[in-house]
Amino acid sequence: MSDEGYEMQYVQEAFDTNWIAPLGENVNKFERELAEKVDSKDAAALSSGTAAIHLALKAADVGEGDIVFCSTLTFSATANPIIYQNAIPVFIDSDYKTWNMCPDALEEAFKKYPEVKAVILVHLYGLSADMDRIVELCKKHNVALIEDAAESLGTYYKGQHTGTFGDYGIFSFNGNKIITTSGGGMLVSNNEERISKARFWATQSRDRARHYQHSELGFNYRMSNVSAGIGRGQLKVLDQRVEKKNDIYQFYKRELSGLEGVEFMPMNEWDRPNYWLSAITLTGNVRPVDIFEALEAENIESRPVWKPMHMQPFFEKYDFVGTDISEKLFENGVCLPSDTKITDEQLNRVAEIIKGLW
Repeated sequence: MSDEGYEMQYVQEAFDTNWIAPLGENVNKFERELAEKVDSKDAAALSSGTAAIHLALKAADVGEGDIVFCSTLTFSATANPIIYQNAIPVFIDSDYKTWNMCPDALEEAFKKYPEVKAVILVHLYGLSADMDRIVELCKKHNVALIEDAAESLGTYYKGQHTGTFGDYGIFSFNGNKIITTSGGGMLVSNNEERISKARFWATQSRDRARHYQHSELGFNYRMSNVSAGIGRGQLKVLDQRVEKKNDIYQFYKRELSGLEGVEFMPMNEWDRPNYWLSAITLTGNVRPVDIFEALEAENIESRPVWKPMHMQPFFEKYDFVGTDISEKLFENGVCLPSDTKITDEQLNRVAEIIKGLW
């Protein structure tokens, strides 16, 4: 929570007005404030980023048997909603330039599957994908583009917020994200009619009638007024969080980049990332597991880079387009402690433990 305690003001308002459920002023204002922050026309506050992806696919008219291209280097929450819609994922490799969806692999996938219905790309660890080429390919093939910006709120590509290039963008406010509502997500789009429809689906598709009437399948996906209050307070410190994450990344880069075989996640001239996680890859004698275990011995958590979806037991039966770049990033990657509450003393401890391995 913010040092200033912004969140409690809005949470208290929810209690004082007795609006606790998934409707109320905080929900309405959080939607408007988030949409304004990222310069999108409309937003729907939902129970999770996963719910937002699910409703984005539904809004894009993805249904049974439809093919959806999806970044392979991501968390399973990106791909699971494709299965919810009984659609078929085809996983797309990364490139070293961005660690995100490779435009060349995407172009190859369009040739192989010209009937594809939608593309879900991820802005991994707060790094922007190569949006110009990806947007151009999606427009050329008249395919809906959904941006999973769960990890990239506060990231800009050529001066524009990630999550606002495609037909739909999603953000996550899970407890580990740059700002949190404890659990929650947001669906954004310039298509206000589709966002309105998403809100309808998210409230059990309850028709406008005196009695309870449902003409469509609905979902219980709306964000609570209490959670939205937390989100409104957190939004006030988003820029501070990005600045702190940048400081953490720059510290690690100063301390560790001189070590043999260490490379940092890529930075491009058109990308202003939120540095959600500081990640490195290792190509020398020191391996990721050496870092995991050395830090673990001091009760410090670090993690591997995401295991690609096409390598996961549940998803390995689906097609994959690309080479082995995402696999190499997984094999060689380390996500370093990057919490915004980390102290200088703790950062130094992490760096000294890692340097000790050399």
